Amino acid sequence: MFTITVGSYAVTVQQGSLPAIYGDYKKHAKLCDEFALRPHEAGELCFVSVSAVQHWPTLVVVQRFELAPAGFDPACLLVPETHTLFIGAGRRLLGYQLDAPKRLWEETVDAGFWEWSRHQDTVLMSGELELSAWDTRGKKLWNMPLQPAWEYHVADGKVHLDVMGRRTVFGLQEGPQHAALER
Repeated sequence: MFTITVGSYAVTVQQGSLPAIYGDYKKHAKLCDEFALRPHEAGELCFVSVSAVQHWPTLVVVQRFELAPAGFDPACLLVPETHTLFIGAGRRLLGYQLDAPKRLWEETVDAGFWEWSRHQDTVLMSGELELSAWDTRGKKLWNMPLQPAWEYHVADGKVHLDVMGRRTVFGLQEGPQHAALER
């Protein structure tokens, strides 16, 4: 188990098994979301809880997720000023409001989730076959299906995307519908 403190939030994570006091976490949480926990279901266990520092969690999320030899490991991105948490693991993406705990959305990505990144007021999700964006309150801005191999970087509010040597650029919040070839 590992805890990271961000502002007034403590995010605790554990992969592979549930904490010994999972029942207590679940009992005290204002919201407990569980996905695919039956013993016969395949996948790796992932536990995430969010609390005020040194208090019982207000949010507990437990799920099984599909691993791949090259990744799809769980990751979280917390936006403390908007009280928003993004979770990705395997193919499942989740968004939560933390100040009055509730799930904002659940989505599935093709192939698998890679990572979250934050660029000013935009949160990007990289997956094996897509790049997606949300605002920092969890509202979906855009989604872009992709083919491997691809990579991107963000500079000056623009996404610079390279998909198998074809380079495009577009506004971070506007999305790929306004993409132009990069010179």
